[in-house]
Amino acid sequence: MYWLINFIIRVYTRITCRIDAPDLKKVPWQGPLIAISNHTGQIEVPLIFAHLQPRRVTGWAKIESWDNKFLNWVFTVWGMIPVRRGEADMHALKAAIRALENGYILGVAPEGTRNYNGILKRGLPGAVTLALHTGAPVIPIAHWGGENFMKNLKRFKRTDFHIRVGKPFRVETGGIKVTGEIRQQIVDDMMYELAKLLPEEYRGVYSDLDKATGKYIVEVFDS
Repeated sequence: MYWLINFIIRVYTRITCRIDAPDLKKVPWQGPLIAISNHTGQIEVPLIFAHLQPRRVTGWAKIESWDNKFLNWVFTVWGMIPVRRGEADMHALKAAIRALENGYILGVAPEGTRNYNGILKRGLPGAVTLALHTGAPVIPIAHWGGENFMKNLKRFKRTDFHIRVGKPFRVETGGIKVTGEIRQQIVDDMMYELAKLLPEEYRGVYSDLDKATGKYIVEVFDS
């Protein structure tokens, strides 16, 4: 059922979208990986998940999604991790850690909710906790065009969907005490890595790339 759903999604998205994704080959094909991404709607989640196959992919999704019977079925088959937004959900954190230990790609949207118009919102530090706790490399996957998907679908028009993949990095603090301020600084720098991949009009609060400090971000080089 897992592979059937992914096959259907790949076919459906290739019919309804013109997919421009030359960088997907940059995603490592083995080992634990945290994939951070912007979140504009619902189409990018199934599209990116399905097109990253055969890698096993999971991710956090708001627990309210399981109230929808169709999403409940799909997310359960995919092994998505329900998370209670606005609180420290230790169950979701532990499930994410187990997925990374099993070599999964874990998808995280640091914005925490959809931005609808494709313009970046301020990131939340949940992904920082995960990166620091596991030491797993982080890879930015940015996309744009999907914010127009539903409007185009109603007009029987294909959507131009663009995906760009950045360089993987690790979050390293050198053993210092990580305060709330430092966590926010780290997630902001993670979001700047996403912003670098987006056209300027989509960068939002991360438009000024010169404000990125990169202080706790260490690039992962191929061996």
